[in-house]
Amino acid sequence: MRKGRLSKDETQFITDNADNMGPEEIATALDRDPASIAMFIKRKLRLGLSEEEEVAYSLEDRPYWSELKQQFTTEELDLVKYHWSRIIAQFRDDVFPTEEMQVVDVIKIEMLMNRSLKQNKETIDQINLLEKLLIQERDVELEHRDRDYIMNLERQAATLRASQESLNRDYRDLQTKKSSMLKEMKGTREQRIKRLEDSKQSFTGWIAHLIQHPNMVKKYGLEMERMRMAMTAEKERLSAFHKYDDGQVDQPFLTPETARE
Repeated sequence: MRKGRLSKDETQFITDNADNMGPEEIATALDRDPASIAMFIKRKLRLGLSEEEEVAYSLEDRPYWSELKQQFTTEELDLVKYHWSRIIAQFRDDVFPTEEMQVVDVIKIEMLMNRSLKQNKETIDQINLLEKLLIQERDVELEHRDRDYIMNLERQAATLRASQESLNRDYRDLQTKKSSMLKEMKGTREQRIKRLEDSKQSFTGWIAHLIQHPNMVKKYGLEMERMRMAMTAEKERLSAFHKYDDGQVDQPFLTPETARE
């Protein structure tokens, strides 16, 4: 089975046959891995994508995608696309340009929070390692202990603890910003539930609303009467005999009530 990047001839073959052949058939013909062929078809030809995958790959068509590639690692970009597809799907593609910028900013904050947590874990691991070394050195008999070594380990541990506190503070700040932006986007659960509750209105409540606003009743009544009069006039017009282009005469609207001899 061949490895490495696809050649121009191979990509052209895939493009020409993607509609008629499955990934496995194309992979067999090219002696390639079916998974890589399927990925190429999805990423480059945008075929066979689920709704979320289509939204995720649409991010790559945005002008700022090149900037995102410079800001995040390959693994992080996969997570960026995942969050992008989920958030856009949540709002059912009803996203304006300014809201799109908010979505990107929220995702960036999420990625920075992830980085902060990763760095925090690495710091904790380093502190634990230093503490183990300190315990080992302190278990040595007093006359054989290396005081300079112990002081050096303690200084490193203190520096790492200060760094950990700074990371925790940064994480809390990012979390506050993220929560604020989600509220602005009306993306929190509380706001979604409130929006659903606001959309619920009973028929009785609607009648009470009309009673309290007689001008609205008059407005709707006039609109309904105009609609009725227009419908009656159109019914009379279509019930009359019409001569068609082929010379035949007939009634376009024919019912037992409008039938004429």
